Amino acid sequence: MDKLFVDLHVHTTYSDGSFTPEEVVAAAQKKKLVAIGIADHDTTDGILPALKEGAKRGVEIIPAVELSAEIEGSSEEAHILGYFIDWENSGFQQQLAVFRKTRENRAMEMADRLSGIGIDLDRDALLNKVNTTSIGRLHFAKAMVKQGYVKDIYEAFGKYLIAGKPAYVPKYRLTPEHAIKMIADVGGIPVLAHPFFGSHVNREFISKLAESGLLGIEVWHSKHSQNVIENFTRLAYELGLLVTGGSDCHGPFGDQPPLVGTLNVPFSILVELKKRKTSIDRDKKSIH
Repeated sequence: MDKLFVDLHVHTTYSDGSFTPEEVVAAAQKKKLVAIGIADHDTTDGILPALKEGAKRGVEIIPAVELSAEIEGSSEEAHILGYFIDWENSGFQQQLAVFRKTRENRAMEMADRLSGIGIDLDRDALLNKVNTTSIGRLHFAKAMVKQGYVKDIYEAFGKYLIAGKPAYVPKYRLTPEHAIKMIADVGGIPVLAHPFFGSHVNREFISKLAESGLLGIEVWHSKHSQNVIENFTRLAYELGLLVTGGSDCHGPFGDQPPLVGTLNVPFSILVELKKRKTSIDRDKKSIH
């Protein structure tokens, strides 16, 4: 079991990834991963095609989602992952549809703001991407690189797309607590994604979220150092939270290879997630 690995945080073309679900699964198989989590932003549309491809290639697909929340009293975000969600739940899908609609409206305003400062992006190419139902800032950053307005996505974000910059438009306001509840309501396991990013993400903040139903912390991440991994692992155990991990792969871009399968997240992490899911389902049955 120690030599089996998973990647529980990957994106597809259904949100802001450049891999189709089929390509993600193929890449996972090539890396000899036993399981991956399809965790697109505000959409679950990539799950079914990934499940079908996973069945063909012998890669287990964990149905997931990533919700972006705004930390109260700051301009920072906290992202909440939801694992083993009932992704076909109609009420849940209605809520995601609202988020996606607000993303579309936000995208139009961002495009207008960029145009106002001389950055005229190809809107048809940007807003009508095949299989893209959850447009976000990364799409804009990639388009700006492609059209030569910036040298890389980091410059695009740093100069134009983060809070306080010319093209920044706030997202639909969703609190971390609300995101956690949304995931819990459909039988999912809420996990705090990439906690290292954000000055507000500290022990006090995570403890508060745990009181609101948070069940895990993503301690392995492609941008977490070994020291960060150890610190958050220790905090998770102190708070009685699960530990998870994923590359946050968005597929290849330019000369950058895909991150999927680069972290050696142990299979035992998935085993513990499944145990918690079984416990959640058992508790729901006993209530009803």
